[in-house]
Amino acid sequence: MPSIPSTPDDPLMSDILALLGENRILALATIRPDGWPQATMVGYVHDDLTLYFAVGRTSQKLSNILRDPRVSIAVGQDRPDHLRGLSMAATVSQVTDAHEISRLNALLHERYPEQRVFAPREASAVILKASPSLISIVNLSKGPGRPQLVVVDQQTRVRPVEGVASEAARAYGPPPSQG
Repeated sequence: MPSIPSTPDDPLMSDILALLGENRILALATIRPDGWPQATMVGYVHDDLTLYFAVGRTSQKLSNILRDPRVSIAVGQDRPDHLRGLSMAATVSQVTDAHEISRLNALLHERYPEQRVFAPREASAVILKASPSLISIVNLSKGPGRPQLVVVDQQTRVRPVEGVASEAARAYGPPPSQG
C-alpha cells in the first residue's frame, strides 16, 4: 500500500536532516572499473536531503562516478549510549552553475568556518551533487530492531518502505548496462 509522503515536520525527515547536520564526513562508495567497490571519506554540506562534496578532477572517485553515477553513502557515529547513522543510495552529478556554486560555498563556510571554498588537496576540483533515492536510518537509541528504510521522491519527500526487497529493487532500478 502506498504511504503518504512526508511533510517538513515529518519525524522521518527530521531524523534524516538531524543525522546529516550532526556529521561533517561521509563514506562514499563508488564502483571501480574492475567491479570492486571503492570507499573513501569526504567532507560534505547538505541542502535538505541533497549532499554536496568536492573531489579532485584526476581522482579515481570522479573517474568511477563518471562511468557509473550510482553511489552508496554512509554517515553516522557510534557513541557509548547508541549507534546512530544512515546509508543512502544516490545518483551523483556535477555542479557547474556559478550561482549554485556560490550558494554552496556560503553553506560550506557556515559548516566549515575554517574553509572558504570547496577545495580538495588537488589543484583542480569538481563539485558533486548526490541526490538520494533510498535511505536506511539506523538509530539504536530507539531500541533494537531493523533499520528504517525510506524512499525519496522527486520532491525530496520521504516515505517508509513496506516490503523492503521489492520496494528497494524498484527504487534502485536495474543496473546500467556494462556494454
